[in-house]
Amino acid sequence: MSDAFDTSLPPFDCLTAIQQQQLREALDVAYYRHGETLIEAGHDSESLLIIIKGSVEERAEDGQEVFAHYTADDLLDVRALLEPPCRHRYTALEDTLCYLLPRPLFLRFYQANRQFAAYFDSDLARRQQWLDNAQQQQNLAEFILTKIDHSNIQPCLLLPRDCSLKHATEQLQHQRLDAALVEAGNGQPYGIITRTNLLHAVMLEQRTPDSPIGAVATAPVISVREGDYLFNAMLAMTRHKVKRVSVLAAHDETLVGMLNLTQVLSLFSTHSHVLTLQIARANTVDELAFAAHSQHKLVETLFNNGIHTRFVMELIATVNEQIIEKAFRLVVPEAYQSACCLLVMGSEGRGEQILKTDQDNALIVADDTDWPARDTVLATLTDTLHQLGYPLCPGKVMVNNPDWVKTQSEWLHTLSRWADSGSAQWLMQLAIFADSHAVAGDVSLLAPLKRQLQQHMANHTQRLSAFTRPALQFTVPLTLFGHLKADKAGLDIKQGGIFPIVHGCRALALEQGIDDNNTFTRIEQLAERNVLEASTASNLSEALKLFIKLRLRQQLAHDGDGLQHHLDLRRLSRAERDLLRHSLHVVKKFKAWLAYHYQIRD
Repeated sequence: MSDAFDTSLPPFDCLTAIQQQQLREALDVAYYRHGETLIEAGHDSESLLIIIKGSVEERAEDGQEVFAHYTADDLLDVRALLEPPCRHRYTALEDTLCYLLPRPLFLRFYQANRQFAAYFDSDLARRQQWLDNAQQQQNLAEFILTKIDHSNIQPCLLLPRDCSLKHATEQLQHQRLDAALVEAGNGQPYGIITRTNLLHAVMLEQRTPDSPIGAVATAPVISVREGDYLFNAMLAMTRHKVKRVSVLAAHDETLVGMLNLTQVLSLFSTHSHVLTLQIARANTVDELAFAAHSQHKLVETLFNNGIHTRFVMELIATVNEQIIEKAFRLVVPEAYQSACCLLVMGSEGRGEQILKTDQDNALIVADDTDWPARDTVLATLTDTLHQLGYPLCPGKVMVNNPDWVKTQSEWLHTLSRWADSGSAQWLMQLAIFADSHAVAGDVSLLAPLKRQLQQHMANHTQRLSAFTRPALQFTVPLTLFGHLKADKAGLDIKQGGIFPIVHGCRALALEQGIDDNNTFTRIEQLAERNVLEASTASNLSEALKLFIKLRLRQQLAHDGDGLQHHLDLRRLSRAERDLLRHSLHVVKKFKAWLAYHYQIRD
């Protein structure tokens, strides 16, 4: 029996309490000397081995090929337990300690516990879903412990009973509210009116605009206390079938504000409604900067509450677009706003940026536009975006660089020149432009350029081959033995994982004439056109999602540095390391497929 075994480790954390007790009672500990065989190829495995300390090598039966190395917390050999006999030989590379879980008990858990079995499924999407579900249980605990305070209480409009319907409507509109509390008088509880009440009073009950609101107010209003749990406020609204509650001070009857159900639910996923309102109301760069610098908190809130990675990207892309579009309107004179189009490129253009990274932007100017102060205005725009938290681009892909500011005709000529050149430098410029997305000004100026770019690339095999080659440039960070490979800085997930998927799918999208910029959408459309097999598309999407999620977590740990692309493997759980290793093998396979598809040879 082993009471020391940590059952919080996946997948043992999804066993029932009784199963975990059975696990502890059945576990044994085995010691293997350096060079000793743990499991022999061709033999049945009698136990699941869980490495406590040491390292193990997996080799082919003939000893000619090494498949992987394993270390603390890794499991050996699940496949042999489910489909005996063992196909490979497992040998201790140093003195090694292992827990032994008897095969009959493992199989009993596997057959009786669906979550436990799902962990060992080879499908990447299902394994990622299993991890997400486990994380959501932790998020639920955080949800329950959040308290009602000034950060989530909404201001409240309090009106007298004799206030007219007309005046009440004007007050709600002026303060941009959808409800107000109504004084009852004589120590009675408050009533409430909503815009719907007011509409019904006039249109259905035939009341005049001068009628008092006291006659249409609903009473009493359910109340909660400041300092109470937000979860309890949601329960009160659900129990009483109301969408709003008043908030009273913690120790007396002072009215503090109001909560509504939509707001309470959104607080556990995003503060984006507050942020977008701040962006819309900003009239100066300083006001916009205040909103823009709140974005990091939004990302943390989303991430810490377990919101799906793709939703986070879509939401942040929308917020980024609103910030950049507002900066454009604050800086560019109104007379020229409809004579040009501001583009964002890179991860922002693909809608995949979460934390702010280098500015990647360009400008299309309508032909025959006379704009004498253009360079000065665009230099100010670049500085403004920098002030809003978007770092300057080391490659100078910004609107303060004349190379990225051209008339529509000049851009058409430039794209043709880049495509025809065949040089690696110009093809990389083409790749940058391929992800361009219009965010401000006359967005119709971009469409002719996108069409020409596709015409230059579609069905041009040699050009596409040269264009795709950079996707194969960086090695996948796996050792010869299939183990994760990192240097002193960590594992470079951008070069080794994200870029090959993004650039490979970008090339395939150009070949197929796919208009969407987003990599996930490109993958879906490539699968619909049977360019990618459904299983390949699913695994690529899940791998990319995992890379972005793991990178984001560690970026947030580095004070939100969006330029940090190295993963510290020590911060990952065994389950996450296993998923990462699996995902990088997906990338390796995809790169081999790209090399074959485009006939790229070293």
